[in-house]
Amino acid sequence: MDADDSTGEGPPPPGPRFVVRARPGVPDAVVVLELGGELDHDTAGPLCRALDECARARRVVVDCSGLTFCDSTGLNELLRARMRLLERGGLLDLAGLHPPVDRMFDITGARTVFRVYADAAEALADEGAGTRDGGDTHG
Repeated sequence: MDADDSTGEGPPPPGPRFVVRARPGVPDAVVVLELGGELDHDTAGPLCRALDECARARRVVVDCSGLTFCDSTGLNELLRARMRLLERGGLLDLAGLHPPVDRMFDITGARTVFRVYADAAEALADEGAGTRDGGDTHG
């Protein structure tokens, strides 16, 4: 068959370079932000909006398992959100860091200020998360 046949079959249109999906965690005051794709200056808008919407959460777990790239813009947005949450008594944790994203957090020293978990499930299972400050590495 032709590529322009009218059956609607064929390759799907390309998706966005970066996506953020928010879902409630357990307990209700916890929000999980699932990131996917490439986070950079041109794509940071959805992350900024999602982090602003989570500003009143007790805890935000940022699941980076689908993140393939993160530049200094993304890192700075996460650091700013962490500080805003800390000022309100909240927490921002990272989960599922994979190379090369993990390497960027390590090289910049940012990994030491976040609690980093192997995956979102491990982060949500950490019942002591509200009693420690950042810098712990799990998994």
